[in-house]
Amino acid sequence: MRSPRSRTQSRTLCALAVAATMAAVGHAKPTGKPQTPETSPVGEAAAAKEGAFFESMSVDVINVEVFVTDKTGTPIRNLTRDDFQILEDGRPVAISNFYSVDDAGKPPAHRVIVPPVPVPAGPEPESAQTPELPDEQRLYLIVYIDNFNIRPFNRNRVFRRIREFLDANVGAEDRVMLVTYNRSFKERVAFTTDPSLVNSALFEIEKETGYGVHRESDRNDTLRQIEDAQSSQQAHGAVRAYAGSLFNDTMVSIDAIKNLVGSLGGLPGRKAIVYVSEGLPMVAAEDLFQALNEKFRESSFLLEAREYDASRRFQELAAQANANRVTFYTIDAGGLRTLSSASAERQTAGTPGMSAFIDSQNIFNMQAPLLQLAEDTGGKAIINTNDVGTQLAAIANDLRTYYSLGYQPAHVGDGRYHRIEVKVKGGKDRTLRVRHRTGYRDKPVEQRMNDGTLASLLFGELGNPLGLTLNFGQPTRRDDGNSLVPIHLRIPLDKVTLIPQTDKHEGHLRAFIGVLDDEGGLSPVQVAPITITIPAADIASAREKGWGYEVTLLMRRGRQKVAVGVRDDLGGTSSYVSGGILVQ
Repeated sequence: MRSPRSRTQSRTLCALAVAATMAAVGHAKPTGKPQTPETSPVGEAAAAKEGAFFESMSVDVINVEVFVTDKTGTPIRNLTRDDFQILEDGRPVAISNFYSVDDAGKPPAHRVIVPPVPVPAGPEPESAQTPELPDEQRLYLIVYIDNFNIRPFNRNRVFRRIREFLDANVGAEDRVMLVTYNRSFKERVAFTTDPSLVNSALFEIEKETGYGVHRESDRNDTLRQIEDAQSSQQAHGAVRAYAGSLFNDTMVSIDAIKNLVGSLGGLPGRKAIVYVSEGLPMVAAEDLFQALNEKFRESSFLLEAREYDASRRFQELAAQANANRVTFYTIDAGGLRTLSSASAERQTAGTPGMSAFIDSQNIFNMQAPLLQLAEDTGGKAIINTNDVGTQLAAIANDLRTYYSLGYQPAHVGDGRYHRIEVKVKGGKDRTLRVRHRTGYRDKPVEQRMNDGTLASLLFGELGNPLGLTLNFGQPTRRDDGNSLVPIHLRIPLDKVTLIPQTDKHEGHLRAFIGVLDDEGGLSPVQVAPITITIPAADIASAREKGWGYEVTLLMRRGRQKVAVGVRDDLGGTSSYVSGGILVQ
């Protein structure tokens, strides 16, 4: 019998934070480093003749959270799989998975406190208990405070109710995060099971300013310029300047939300964003172009307003949220608004004031994206109320009482957007309110692995069914001050699909590698193929020793976090592991 040979493949990548570009500068090659034996039981994954063609078929399940209420908003309970019908692109599909949750009104279970995950960070403490809830049903709740599009007084009024909402509804299995935006995105509290950390941070945010005050002042100044203008050209210039600035700010605000939604794509489970602002304009300055038309009777101004239409960007945001299983719950902190045309300031200014229609149009224009994002993703919008407590209770019903329906689509990773419609059978849906996300994009495997690797970098380790382990070698300092850091990836072979052929066993995997520095600099996720070829005579010993894969990363000084996602292309299994190192 031939002596067994352990296998290790090596590869060198560059990971320079903040630019953090990763480029392959070496090739995979076997080495003679021994591997730690595995003691798990081994079974044959498949058998075939040499030269046969093998194809990996991924069995993907599309999960859809469905919220069913009566006309008053009361959740409908005790529905079964047979009560529902799912249509994809208008065609019925069979429900393969059914999960019913009915915890509304129940106090949160005893919390296992998981501290916020620093960036970068290692695995969670061993003392943290493993939740019994399926990964696909865990809730990741993000409170997003848009300080750039809000006034402090209105924001702080909403905070009291949000704190009550979090205290009453964050359960032991849930994760909650707090982020803010004020021309730049900032993570205030990383995902945690302790809502008191978020509530404490909300008290701190109450001391901060909000740009919404300046936005309202700029709008009123532009309205005065329209009222005082002696010619349409003079007023037109002021409106165009305001519209251009508002449109640019809106695009940046949307991009910030899209970046957050994109980062959530790799997380399993349900994701919900409670977005707090005073709205974003669907068409920037549409009301002011209407004011121009009212005063100067030039309809061309209304056509010009379409140059600042952001509706397509909001549609793209909703589609991205649906693709990443993110539901929006939007809150208009402006509450019950007073028309500025009737305000004391405008009355004492000695101007006749524009019509109330213009102010109403502005309010509708700012609330339209809030309504659209909520409706398209299956959530709720809270508008036109100074006390959001009652409607936050309705959102709590969504989080605690819902149906999760799963089905297997006929296509796999076609990259297209597919419409979803859920009905309650037997005519019940005529009297019930059924909400759910309106569609999803069927991501290719490569994109899902990229998303998972990114999520592992940002939020901690995801599922690791292959049992990967990640270790760091001793860094080697270079003359330029950067260091070469060996990364050792260990892959147990008992969980990898190996195809037995005449004189060998063969497996095909891909490693997806990403790096994050302590300033938030991300490397592009790089892909490295891993081909495992083991002589038939060595298979038993190889299974005991496992397979090693070595990657050398070129890193700058500082704390770095590395995440590796491995895809078993024959078995269709994905696994993630991450770890951190301080490079001196």
